[in-house]
Amino acid sequence: MIRKKWNKEKIFSYGLLIVCAILITVTGILFKQSILRIIPLYVSLVVGLLQSRASRFSYLLGGCNCIIYTVVYISFGLYATAASTLLFSCPIQLITFWRWSKRSYKQATEFRTLKPIHWMLGGVAFVICFVLIHFVLDAADSNYRFLDNLGTLVSLTVSLLSLLSFREYSWLMPVTGVINLILYTVMIMDDPAQVTYLIYGINSMICIIGQFFSVRKLYAEQINRKEFSHA
Repeated sequence: MIRKKWNKEKIFSYGLLIVCAILITVTGILFKQSILRIIPLYVSLVVGLLQSRASRFSYLLGGCNCIIYTVVYISFGLYATAASTLLFSCPIQLITFWRWSKRSYKQATEFRTLKPIHWMLGGVAFVICFVLIHFVLDAADSNYRFLDNLGTLVSLTVSLLSLLSFREYSWLMPVTGVINLILYTVMIMDDPAQVTYLIYGINSMICIIGQFFSVRKLYAEQINRKEFSHA
């Protein structure tokens, strides 16, 4: 029974990846989307598949893919996102892969949980950074500055939490997915060719939901294992 369930999940995951890849290719051709803007999406589909399983290898592949995304974001005029992708997301993901590998648990790592003081300090820091970055983006005349700013900061927060192996990173990932979907939808109004990114965003959201449940399951296993060892 478990074998059949696993096969169905595997078929769904790979089927979703193939369908999204085909849709991205077809819409990219129809709307004459730049090949440079499409290439990282194909890689991201694989990253999403790995993320849905809370696999540490998603960070290795994602970190390398950040370099291509940086060029793409600059072409979109998303300067905050481009800067954070190259200077933060890229090295952070590679370091996260290294740290998770050192404390590996199955395909993931040993997870921790945040304390109330962490939430409070993090919230204050988030608001301060949002205000400061807003003025910088306004001076640089950045496109979609509110969504660019909000999406960037939430993504940075998720990256830090995952780097430090806090399971709450999977709680904030859906927020990132929603922000990206809104951003891609707004971008389509200015350039219909960005429908390729909306298709990727939908696939990413599905993978993020899968990741949430994968992390939840792994953390529960780790807690039960610790309780059993101390019994």
